[in-house]
Amino acid sequence: MDTSKVALGNSNLQVSKICFGGNVFGWTLDEKQSFEILNTFTETGFNFIDTADVYSAWVPGNAGGESETIIGKWMKERKNRHEIVLATKVGMDMGNGNKGLSAAYIKKAVDASLQRLQTDYIDLYLSHQEDLDVPVEETMQAFNDLIKAGKVRELGASNSTAKRILVSNQFAKNNNLKGYVSLQPQYNLYDREGFEKEYLELVETENLAVTPYYALASGFLTGKYRTDADVSKSIRGGGIHKNYLNDRGLRILTAMDQVAKETNAPLSEIALAWQLHKSYITAPIASATSVNQVKSLLQAASLQLTAQQVALLDQASKY
Repeated sequence: MDTSKVALGNSNLQVSKICFGGNVFGWTLDEKQSFEILNTFTETGFNFIDTADVYSAWVPGNAGGESETIIGKWMKERKNRHEIVLATKVGMDMGNGNKGLSAAYIKKAVDASLQRLQTDYIDLYLSHQEDLDVPVEETMQAFNDLIKAGKVRELGASNSTAKRILVSNQFAKNNNLKGYVSLQPQYNLYDREGFEKEYLELVETENLAVTPYYALASGFLTGKYRTDADVSKSIRGGGIHKNYLNDRGLRILTAMDQVAKETNAPLSEIALAWQLHKSYITAPIASATSVNQVKSLLQAASLQLTAQQVALLDQASKY
């Protein structure tokens, strides 16, 4: 299994090639199950965990912060904080007007995240979405104040336009501040167009690490949704049907089936391995809800695809 680490963009952070997505903690997994998953992920030698303050506020009865709280308890119990590269995010609506990227809110939100995570620093702090009501200068200065205070090590951006990220980084450069070192976009075999058209050039000019979310397209790229009947069996089915179950989606699955036959690997591993064969991808973010699923995800870091197999997948998924 490939547990080697890669640099996160221009930073000194060294991360595993798969990042575990903590949106499932406190949602589809309770605390005990979450601990089991986290143990399996890190005991194998992987170290990169992604969460957000808003996870999982969408669950009835939750207020947000559940995922951070679980990760914090787990790190405290395992005494392994220094072994983990931890990413969390700020900016999404937490209710009661708690949202955005103003200096005052960032200052308040980071302290709440640190408290839940039971740590005094965050390795990678991301703006979860852009805030058009706040100038980028204010946001970047606020983030850099956190770096100076030792609360944050590096900065990333998610769900922000390429132009806004570039302007933010130019301001940082001109003022001797730290800019964004990583980008967290939606990207997978099906959802290629948005990232490749808008962000690829930015990624190359700014040397940004890329840690894509929805790496398995909400489960579609595992191959378990192929018909209307499959879709109706799942909570996530509605979105799958609308977004992926079409001629192009089925063409992608057919190509993946062929690669699966040749490599003897499940489709989920092939979807992640395809990303890792792209020079601009640092570490796809993927979630799992069972120990066996985690083990399978981690195999993707070692799965070698031939140039022909990558080309077949590229061709099937072209837009």
